[in-house]
Amino acid sequence: MDKTQNGLENFWQKYLKSILLIFVGGGIDTIGFISLFGFFTNHVTGNLVMAGAGLVSKDDPGLWIKICAVPLFILTVVVTKFFIDRMSKTRTKNEIIYRLFLAEAFFLSLFMVIGISFTPFERAGTIHVGITSAFGLIALAIRNTSGKTLIEHLNPGTVMTGTTTVFGINITNYLQNRSKENWKKLESTMISVFTFIFGALMGALLYHLLAFWSIAFFIPGVLALAYLSKKGHFFLK
Repeated sequence: MDKTQNGLENFWQKYLKSILLIFVGGGIDTIGFISLFGFFTNHVTGNLVMAGAGLVSKDDPGLWIKICAVPLFILTVVVTKFFIDRMSKTRTKNEIIYRLFLAEAFFLSLFMVIGISFTPFERAGTIHVGITSAFGLIALAIRNTSGKTLIEHLNPGTVMTGTTTVFGINITNYLQNRSKENWKKLESTMISVFTFIFGALMGALLYHLLAFWSIAFFIPGVLALAYLSKKGHFFLK
């Protein structure tokens, strides 16, 4: 019993932050895609592909939203990076990431409230869809920036193509050499991939039941990460 309890404690200590990050990323990504007519709140590549397809087919009324998503994403990254650089002169990493998680939670809350206020959407290209999309995009652009600067050691849980590729590589490596080191790598990527899938499934289910209110179930995960940062625990291994 003690060994099982210690094993669970070690597991959560090791993976809790990644699980929260990835679960929220999968859920919000799916909610955004379903509710905003195929708009990706975090995946710029996806919006570029959809925009390219829309330019060729000329039948996507939300084309302007997908095109505008790129400069808005870049602007958010620039502002966030500027904030990180300024804060790093006087604040610890835990203090900085605490503020970034609060900002993410704030914009996710606006994403939810504005979505609730504007729905039902009449069609993909309305200004209401554009405004709602912008707040979801900003929230996850902040997450992407922190993922590339402060929390490089963790998967930010927003774009999973690279992680899924590494998962496949780790499966191969472990099958060829069942070492402890290869298992740790496989375990980490396996948890990332399946947590994202679970978050996506929960996002789809909750949106089907609750529409934009579903976002409320994912905001506490971001606030929990902010709490860990506030207590100085986020960067502890």
